[in-house]
Amino acid sequence: MRVLFLGYSECDLLSFLKDRCDVMQTEEKISLESMIAYAPDLIISYGYLNIIGKEVIDHFYGRILNLHISYLPWNKGSFPNIWSIIDDTPKGVTIHMVDEGIDTGDIIFQRIVSLSDDDTLSSSYWKLRENVENLFIENWEKIKQLDFERKKQEPDGTFHL
Repeated sequence: MRVLFLGYSECDLLSFLKDRCDVMQTEEKISLESMIAYAPDLIISYGYLNIIGKEVIDHFYGRILNLHISYLPWNKGSFPNIWSIIDDTPKGVTIHMVDEGIDTGDIIFQRIVSLSDDDTLSSSYWKLRENVENLFIENWEKIKQLDFERKKQEPDGTFHL
């Protein structure tokens, strides 16, 4: 299986995937032509700071997942752990399909994550990252087969830049 991993160059999830797949990783913006040449079976966006364009989404429809450290539909966009604390919204992690919006795609897997009063912004960030990576690993067999149910996001929620 070929995986295009867009985002963090160092994380447990990337190591997990490299042990099981042919993985190409980048944090840089990558062209559609380069993606097509690599011919990934699956594209994973995790901590990727670039918007994935419509032409990429159309070409790889149904094979692009994003790992987000919020409990969608709350705290779409940037710094979700901070906003979940400020806005007192549910804290958690989500794996979702990528569509043309920002963190608006169908939800595949989610988990509520408890944060304690002792958690700092830094510790909450790392706790959420650990949880989303574990959620992915726990569901790897379904993910690699693209064998999962998709759930539309509720229309409410929040968004922050």
